[in-house]
Amino acid sequence: MAELRGALIGCGFFAVNQMHAWRDIAGASIVAICDRDPERLKIVGDQFGIAKRYTDAAELFAGESLDFVDIATTAPSHRPLVEMAAAHRVPVICQKPFAPTLADAKAMVGACAQAGVPLMVHENFRWQSPIQAVRAVLDSGEIGTPFFGRISFRSAYDVFSGQPYLATGKRFIIEDLGIHILDIARFLLGDVSVITTRTVRINPGISGEDVATMLMDHDSGAISVVDCSYATKLATEPFPETLIEIDGSDGTIRLAQGYRLTVTGKSGTAITDVSPPLLPWASRPWHNIQESVVAIQQHWVDCLAKGIEPATSGADNLKTFALVEAAYAGAASRQPVQLDTLLK
Repeated sequence: MAELRGALIGCGFFAVNQMHAWRDIAGASIVAICDRDPERLKIVGDQFGIAKRYTDAAELFAGESLDFVDIATTAPSHRPLVEMAAAHRVPVICQKPFAPTLADAKAMVGACAQAGVPLMVHENFRWQSPIQAVRAVLDSGEIGTPFFGRISFRSAYDVFSGQPYLATGKRFIIEDLGIHILDIARFLLGDVSVITTRTVRINPGISGEDVATMLMDHDSGAISVVDCSYATKLATEPFPETLIEIDGSDGTIRLAQGYRLTVTGKSGTAITDVSPPLLPWASRPWHNIQESVVAIQQHWVDCLAKGIEPATSGADNLKTFALVEAAYAGAASRQPVQLDTLLK
């Protein structure tokens, strides 16, 4: 099979990780890049040896024959870009947050479905190797049927120095980080029927919430707690690790700080180091996220080759996006929110 020809739209903070990943994986390469900022275009183009550079997405689609496009811009620009790709019958990977509103997200999914082109959201956290290891234990049946989970991301890491816009939005931790942790909860325990949310702002220098605690009822019957914080100072900074506790009918799973996985189940207790690999271009402590970018992009290429729907398709991601919207609605009302009303 011929190598797939892709283009990257958006050459900002995180896109460099995606470019490294495209260079590493089999079956695809980036042949053109696009950004409205000529300086960012030059930096990324020179670093990765991409000669074809565009400052206008319409010119990119008109000038290139593409098998897919990787959209790595900010949320307000996603819908016009995704709809432009759909109009050109070009499959799309779209960065998260998927859209500013659930209505926009539904419209993007609809546009790609109508055009008959695949759409995947770059929801990479579930592709971290430690998270995949937890999923593998669940699939093995070692702990029986899960009835409780806690998925936790608590840190005092300064995320604002690299992404200063995060400090200015009215929404912060649920939209930027919590969306990943909520997706992990769905990945491990299934879809959610009801969510109850509380939020707090501890850092006076930001506009949005930096602490969120969410209680969820899953369709499977399991209950989970998803808790996120960028105001938690610990003796050893865990950023950017997601810690997981799952209780099942026959045992437990604990993914602890330092990537220590303890499974107590039908076969006794086993302790495993599930540390992610440190790729040649990666740097600690970001390496777990960076290796997940390779994994999700390889998954995308494999799905295109096989003609199957990606795990984090646009349609699937609507369920995670709806959780984010429901969390904000519930934080404002201080009442539980039913998910089925948002997804109609």
